[in-house]
Amino acid sequence: MTKTSRYAEIADVLAEEISDRPSGARISSEHEIAARFGVSRAAARAALQELEGRLMVRRVRGAGTFVNRPIDYVLSQRKAPSLHKTVEDAGGTARTVVREIRRVRLDERRAARLERPEGSEAHLLVRQSYINGLISGWSQEHIPVDLLPELDAAVHAVESLDSILRQMCRVTPVRAWCRVSYTLPGPEVAAGLEAERHRPVWLVESLSRDADSALAVMCSDTWSRPDSTRIIVELDGPWNQRTEGEWRA
Repeated sequence: MTKTSRYAEIADVLAEEISDRPSGARISSEHEIAARFGVSRAAARAALQELEGRLMVRRVRGAGTFVNRPIDYVLSQRKAPSLHKTVEDAGGTARTVVREIRRVRLDERRAARLERPEGSEAHLLVRQSYINGLISGWSQEHIPVDLLPELDAAVHAVESLDSILRQMCRVTPVRAWCRVSYTLPGPEVAAGLEAERHRPVWLVESLSRDADSALAVMCSDTWSRPDSTRIIVELDGPWNQRTEGEWRA
């Protein structure tokens, strides 16, 4: 039996064993796999790389190898633009960590998107997101200061930005526009995703409006690991003001 077929055979055995294990569960190390199957560390490493290529495991530097279950992340005007709610609907558990929050002046592109004068103030919120305990995304979100004067204390108390906007600003955010691309991450994003710079990631650019007033309330750039999410875009038709009950259905 060739070395190639041997590592593939080991990968098939491991795939069957972890098929019913939860996302985030730790699996055997290269050393343990090598000892169990009587093969070299190189063959054990190749088996894990095969499983990684199948998106069945995630190898985390310095921590080990974990079961991976990519979720379907649906972008739709009929779904709240909320990471936590979208992941929960897909059967996963989301967590976000604030990496930076500060006031900035809107550049031309973001000012146009938020329909504010160029140079007006906005909160820049940089967050790292996790799905089922594994790093999934890195986001930069801009919220106009005229809509929400204070944000710092709120985001440290409530993880969901969608909930903060609903509770503090009395708006119902809906995704009015988005653009999805597959792109190479810059140094900061690659570090935040713990990803290699030569591997493309999803980039979702998005604008949210209030369902009732159509006021632009937030724009965001979110980079997601392809082994964490499968981006699905549902084209619901041109954005328009619908009844609050329909948007919340």
